Amino acid sequence: MKKLRVGIIGVGSISHEHIQAYQKHPNVELVAFCDINDEQLAKMSALYGVTETYATKEEMLANAAIDAVSICVWNSMHAECAITALNAGKHVLCEKPMATTVEEAKAMEVAAEKNNKLLMIGFVRRFGNDTNILMEFKENDFFGELYYGKATYLRRHGNPEGWFGDKSRSGGGPLIDLGVHVIDLLTYVLGQPKPVSVYGVTFQKLFNRPDVKDKQGYISSTPGEIICDVEDLASAMIRFENGAVLSIETSFSLNVKDDEQKIELFGTKGGASLNPSLELHTEMNGYMSDIQLKMPTALSMDGLFFNEISHFVECVLEDKPCLSPASEGVMITEIIEAIYKSAETGHEVIL
Repeated sequence: MKKLRVGIIGVGSISHEHIQAYQKHPNVELVAFCDINDEQLAKMSALYGVTETYATKEEMLANAAIDAVSICVWNSMHAECAITALNAGKHVLCEKPMATTVEEAKAMEVAAEKNNKLLMIGFVRRFGNDTNILMEFKENDFFGELYYGKATYLRRHGNPEGWFGDKSRSGGGPLIDLGVHVIDLLTYVLGQPKPVSVYGVTFQKLFNRPDVKDKQGYISSTPGEIICDVEDLASAMIRFENGAVLSIETSFSLNVKDDEQKIELFGTKGGASLNPSLELHTEMNGYMSDIQLKMPTALSMDGLFFNEISHFVECVLEDKPCLSPASEGVMITEIIEAIYKSAETGHEVIL
């Protein structure tokens, strides 16, 4: 089988996951790196043995013999980089969030269609073992009608600083960085129903806690100047055309006991919780019952990105249907944009 020749645009923290997954894949040749930060580019080139490097995406796309790119730059540059790559005839895997505005997301989708190239969005939680098991139970009608979901993705002291706290580059705080994961996962499991309204609130009370001495859990690879003009807590309720509702809470900074990643789903026959291991809830023989599966079902980063990258490669080389297409990225962007708009206006936003 022909090998897919790949370039990476943006070699910051998240690019490690892409690079390592590509290098493990037997049908991929990792060809080139591109980054505007010379020091980071040199560091990553030496670390991974990729010697073909470029200071601009235009140089790389014009000179490197590549078929596809992963886009791992800060959020506000996703659209520009993706559209440039698509127009250069490359397939694109773009990290989440798809874009910082719906207008940008739709422009990316149009560019993919115009150039007849794949634009896949990096909703990595879709590719977890826990998600696969949830989908199996759903397909076998364990849940019945799924009508309510809850997700919390809370960090007590977890603003990564660098570009993450700079709204001009990130597009927002924990909602667009962390919340996008759980919003996408829940809507994916629900079957991508059409969102019809959103009510959201955001708070900017604790900022990045600059005086706290405790170590942060995740820090940008290039912190630079500390800017923090994003929300530190966001909460939202999303209503869908089929009557289902999702409730979301996500934070960078919050006076909570422990960091938390918890997802709950509620149906007419059964429910589920990921916290982080998967547990199922139902009734059996007239008794309330909780089911703990024997096989490993806890969320783990191991394998998540390799599964995602492998799917991207298969979609390009074998023309398989994409499980994370641009159209669904546009929908998630619409939800996030509406939450920020609702928080700003203090009113429900009708989609």
